[in-house]
Amino acid sequence: EGMAWAALKPVVKACIGGSLIGITVSDRYFSVAAVHGGSMRPTLDGTTADGREYAVVKRSPLYDYSRGEVVVFVSPADHRSRTIKRLIGLPGDWISVPDKEEIRQIPEGHCWVEGDNGSASWDSRSYGPVPLGLVQGRVTHVVWPPSKMGRVDKRVPPEGRVMPQRNL
Repeated sequence: EGMAWAALKPVVKACIGGSLIGITVSDRYFSVAAVHGGSMRPTLDGTTADGREYAVVKRSPLYDYSRGEVVVFVSPADHRSRTIKRLIGLPGDWISVPDKEEIRQIPEGHCWVEGDNGSASWDSRSYGPVPLGLVQGRVTHVVWPPSKMGRVDKRVPPEGRVMPQRNL
């Protein structure tokens, strides 16, 4: 029994060390997220025939986001699930909400997110501004399937949708 442990001890130590490093990297720097549903089509599609798409999520410090980036955040409606949408507006911005024909100001500490496929997306148009504290990172690349592998581009909202806050 003692010899078996002596032989396994270095392997167990390496596995535990590697796991802790992997958890730290995933928690602090980047992770991979599965894409569900069609709300981000055509940029991301979680309804493909050959299975789900997977994307790299780069962790970012709080408030280090810009308009047009695709972000991952904890769903305001279900804290156990993560959601992927495009960041449209930042704190203080005024945003035109076409479906409701209204203009809203995004409160401090919040952002406005929408799916690229608006007709199939449940987003800020439904649940309002999202606290920036729920945003976990930006989607940088699609890594699966190989046919869609590549960078996820930033896309700024159409002219007139967002009126950025001016610093006076």
